Amino acid sequence: MNRLQSEWQRLYAAGSGDVRALVLELARPADWDALGQVWRGVQADLQLPAPGIAVSGTDGLQLWFSLQQAVSTTRAADFLARLQGRYMAGIAPGRVKAGTRPPAVPMQDAATGNWSAFIAPDLAPVFVDTPWLDIQPGAEGQADLLARLESIKPTAFDAAMQQLQPAAPETPPLRAAGETADVDPRRFLQRVLNDETVALALRIEAAKALLKNS
Repeated sequence: MNRLQSEWQRLYAAGSGDVRALVLELARPADWDALGQVWRGVQADLQLPAPGIAVSGTDGLQLWFSLQQAVSTTRAADFLARLQGRYMAGIAPGRVKAGTRPPAVPMQDAATGNWSAFIAPDLAPVFVDTPWLDIQPGAEGQADLLARLESIKPTAFDAAMQQLQPAAPETPPLRAAGETADVDPRRFLQRVLNDETVALALRIEAAKALLKNS
Protein backbone atom coordinates (compact mmCIF):
# COMPACT_ATOMS: atom_id res chain seq x y z
CA MET A 1 0.00 0.00 0.00
CA ASN A 2 1.49 3.35 -1.04
CA ARG A 3 1.19 6.62 0.89
CA LEU A 4 -1.80 7.88 -1.09
CA GLN A 5 -3.70 4.66 -0.45
CA SER A 6 -2.85 4.89 3.26
CA GLU A 7 -4.19 8.43 3.50
CA TRP A 8 -7.33 7.41 1.61
CA GLN A 9 -7.89 4.55 4.03
CA ARG A 10 -7.36 6.86 7.01
CA LEU A 11 -9.95 9.35 5.83
CA TYR A 12 -12.58 7.60 3.77
CA ALA A 13 -12.57 3.80 4.07
CA ALA A 14 -15.52 2.25 5.92
CA GLY A 15 -17.11 -1.11 6.48
CA SER A 16 -20.02 -2.58 4.57
CA GLY A 17 -23.29 -0.71 5.01
CA ASP A 18 -21.75 2.38 6.62
CA VAL A 19 -19.94 5.38 5.18
CA ARG A 20 -17.17 7.76 6.19
CA ALA A 21 -16.83 9.69 2.91
CA LEU A 22 -19.51 12.33 2.21
CA VAL A 23 -19.23 14.35 -0.99
CA LEU A 24 -21.05 17.52 -2.02
CA GLU A 25 -20.58 18.48 -5.68
CA LEU A 26 -21.61 21.62 -7.55
CA ALA A 27 -21.59 21.42 -11.34
CA ARG A 28 -22.88 22.97 -14.54
CA PRO A 29 -21.07 25.28 -13.87
CA ALA A 30 -18.48 24.50 -11.24
CA ASP A 31 -19.03 27.58 -9.08
CA TRP A 32 -16.42 28.05 -6.36
CA ASP A 33 -18.02 31.26 -5.10
CA ALA A 34 -21.06 29.20 -4.06
CA LEU A 35 -19.27 26.02 -2.98
CA GLY A 36 -16.65 28.07 -1.15
CA GLN A 37 -19.40 29.41 1.10
CA VAL A 38 -20.03 25.85 2.25
CA TRP A 39 -16.31 25.20 2.73
CA ARG A 40 -15.92 28.32 4.86
CA GLY A 41 -19.28 27.94 6.61
CA VAL A 42 -18.72 24.45 7.98
CA GLN A 43 -15.51 25.68 9.58
CA ALA A 44 -16.71 29.05 10.89
CA ASP A 45 -20.31 28.17 11.80
CA LEU A 46 -20.13 24.47 12.67
CA GLN A 47 -16.50 24.26 13.91
CA LEU A 48 -15.78 21.29 11.66
CA PRO A 49 -12.39 20.56 10.09
CA ALA A 50 -11.93 21.76 6.53
CA PRO A 51 -13.26 19.28 3.97
CA GLY A 52 -11.07 18.23 1.07
CA ILE A 53 -11.57 19.98 -2.25
CA ALA A 54 -11.54 18.08 -5.54
CA VAL A 55 -12.21 18.58 -9.23
CA SER A 56 -14.61 15.94 -10.52
CA GLY A 57 -12.76 15.29 -13.77
CA THR A 58 -15.85 16.31 -15.76
CA ASP A 59 -17.89 19.40 -14.85
CA GLY A 60 -17.93 19.94 -11.11
CA LEU A 61 -16.09 20.94 -7.95
CA GLN A 62 -16.45 18.77 -4.86
CA LEU A 63 -16.15 18.97 -1.08
CA TRP A 64 -15.04 15.75 0.62
CA PHE A 65 -16.02 15.28 4.27
CA SER A 66 -14.36 12.57 6.31
CA LEU A 67 -16.02 11.05 9.39
CA GLN A 68 -13.90 9.56 12.15
CA GLN A 69 -16.70 7.11 12.92
CA ALA A 70 -18.78 5.60 10.13
CA VAL A 71 -22.52 6.33 10.03
CA SER A 72 -25.45 4.90 8.11
CA THR A 73 -26.07 6.07 4.57
CA THR A 74 -29.36 7.59 5.76
CA ARG A 75 -27.68 9.74 8.41
CA ALA A 76 -24.89 10.72 6.02
CA ALA A 77 -27.41 11.74 3.36
CA ASP A 78 -29.34 13.74 5.95
CA PHE A 79 -26.19 15.66 6.87
CA LEU A 80 -25.52 16.55 3.23
CA ALA A 81 -29.15 17.56 2.70
CA ARG A 82 -29.01 19.87 5.72
CA LEU A 83 -25.78 21.43 4.46
CA GLN A 84 -27.43 22.00 1.10
CA GLY A 85 -30.46 23.56 2.79
CA ARG A 86 -28.33 25.88 4.92
CA TYR A 87 -25.74 27.04 2.41
CA MET A 88 -27.05 26.22 -1.09
CA ALA A 89 -30.75 26.97 -0.89
CA GLY A 90 -30.66 29.36 -3.84
CA ILE A 91 -28.96 26.91 -6.19
CA ALA A 92 -30.97 24.79 -8.64
CA PRO A 93 -31.18 21.25 -7.20
CA GLY A 94 -30.10 19.74 -10.53
CA ARG A 95 -26.67 21.32 -10.16
CA VAL A 96 -25.96 19.69 -6.80
CA LYS A 97 -24.91 16.10 -6.22
CA ALA A 98 -24.67 14.62 -2.74
CA GLY A 99 -22.94 11.24 -2.52
CA THR A 100 -22.13 8.83 0.27
CA ARG A 101 -20.36 6.21 -1.83
CA PRO A 102 -18.31 8.32 -4.25
CA PRO A 103 -15.72 6.89 -6.65
CA ALA A 104 -12.12 7.17 -5.56
CA VAL A 105 -10.09 10.26 -6.43
CA PRO A 106 -7.94 10.57 -8.46
CA MET A 107 -9.62 8.70 -11.30
CA GLN A 108 -9.55 9.03 -15.09
CA ASP A 109 -12.76 9.75 -16.99
CA ALA A 110 -13.17 7.06 -19.66
CA ALA A 111 -14.88 9.38 -22.15
CA THR A 112 -12.52 12.36 -22.05
CA GLY A 113 -9.31 11.01 -20.60
CA ASN A 114 -9.30 13.81 -18.00
CA TRP A 115 -8.60 13.19 -14.32
CA SER A 116 -10.33 13.96 -11.06
CA ALA A 117 -7.97 15.11 -8.32
CA PHE A 118 -7.73 16.74 -4.94
CA ILE A 119 -6.60 20.36 -5.08
CA ALA A 120 -5.41 23.01 -2.64
CA PRO A 121 -8.01 25.58 -1.48
CA ASP A 122 -6.18 28.52 -3.08
CA LEU A 123 -6.29 26.76 -6.46
CA ALA A 124 -10.04 26.06 -6.46
CA PRO A 125 -10.97 29.27 -8.35
CA VAL A 126 -8.45 28.35 -11.09
CA PHE A 127 -10.41 25.19 -11.97
CA VAL A 128 -13.88 26.78 -12.26
CA ASP A 129 -13.87 26.69 -16.07
CA THR A 130 -11.93 23.42 -16.39
CA PRO A 131 -12.65 21.22 -13.33
CA TRP A 132 -10.22 18.49 -14.30
CA LEU A 133 -6.55 17.67 -14.84
CA ASP A 134 -5.24 16.84 -18.31
CA ILE A 135 -2.69 14.40 -16.91
CA GLN A 136 -2.62 11.97 -14.03
CA PRO A 137 -1.88 13.79 -10.75
CA GLY A 138 1.16 12.70 -8.81
CA ALA A 139 0.48 10.25 -6.00
CA GLU A 140 2.81 12.04 -3.57
CA GLY A 141 1.17 15.40 -4.20
CA GLN A 142 -2.28 13.92 -3.67
CA ALA A 143 -1.11 12.21 -0.49
CA ASP A 144 0.28 15.52 0.80
CA LEU A 145 -3.12 17.17 0.31
CA LEU A 146 -4.95 14.37 2.12
CA ALA A 147 -2.42 14.35 4.95
CA ARG A 148 -3.52 17.89 5.88
CA LEU A 149 -7.15 16.83 6.34
CA GLU A 150 -8.78 15.70 9.58
CA SER A 151 -11.81 13.52 10.12
CA ILE A 152 -14.92 14.88 11.86
CA LYS A 153 -15.16 13.50 15.38
CA PRO A 154 -18.49 11.90 16.42
CA THR A 155 -19.27 14.62 18.99
CA ALA A 156 -18.58 17.36 16.45
CA PHE A 157 -20.73 15.60 13.86
CA ASP A 158 -23.64 15.29 16.30
CA ALA A 159 -23.31 18.96 17.27
CA ALA A 160 -23.28 20.00 13.61
CA MET A 161 -26.38 17.93 12.90
CA GLN A 162 -28.11 19.67 15.79
CA GLN A 163 -27.12 23.11 14.53
CA LEU A 164 -28.32 22.23 11.04
CA GLN A 165 -31.70 21.10 12.34
CA PRO A 166 -34.40 23.03 10.45
CA ALA A 167 -36.06 25.61 12.68
CA ALA A 168 -39.58 24.76 13.78
CA PRO A 169 -42.21 27.16 12.40
CA GLU A 170 -43.35 29.76 14.89
CA THR A 171 -46.92 29.39 16.15
CA PRO A 172 -48.99 32.12 17.78
CA PRO A 173 -49.62 31.69 21.51
CA LEU A 174 -52.82 29.90 22.41
CA ARG A 175 -55.60 31.95 23.97
CA ALA A 176 -57.84 30.78 26.74
CA ALA A 177 -61.45 30.03 25.86
CA GLY A 178 -63.42 33.23 25.44
CA GLU A 179 -60.27 35.41 25.35
CA THR A 180 -60.05 37.87 22.49
CA ALA A 181 -57.05 39.53 20.93
CA ASP A 182 -56.21 43.10 21.93
CA VAL A 183 -57.48 45.46 19.23
CA ASP A 184 -56.62 49.12 18.94
CA PRO A 185 -60.01 50.92 18.48
CA ARG A 186 -58.72 53.61 16.15
CA ARG A 187 -56.96 51.10 13.89
CA PHE A 188 -60.12 48.96 13.83
CA LEU A 189 -62.29 51.92 12.85
CA GLN A 190 -59.78 52.99 10.21
CA ARG A 191 -59.87 49.51 8.66
CA VAL A 192 -63.68 49.60 8.58
CA LEU A 193 -63.61 53.04 6.97
CA ASN A 194 -61.16 51.93 4.27
CA ASP A 195 -62.87 48.61 3.49
CA GLU A 196 -65.09 49.14 0.45
CA THR A 197 -66.79 45.80 1.02
CA VAL A 198 -68.33 47.08 4.27
CA ALA A 199 -71.82 48.62 4.07
CA LEU A 200 -71.72 52.38 3.49
CA ALA A 201 -73.78 53.09 6.61
CA LEU A 202 -71.23 51.31 8.80
CA ARG A 203 -68.34 53.15 7.13
CA ILE A 204 -70.08 56.46 7.83
CA GLU A 205 -70.51 55.52 11.49
CA ALA A 206 -66.80 54.60 11.64
CA ALA A 207 -65.88 57.98 10.15
CA LYS A 208 -68.03 59.76 12.75
CA ALA A 209 -66.41 57.82 15.57
CA LEU A 210 -62.95 58.69 14.30
CA LEU A 211 -63.83 62.36 14.05
CA LYS A 212 -65.29 62.35 17.52
CA ASN A 213 -62.09 60.85 19.01
CA SER A 214 -59.61 62.82 16.95
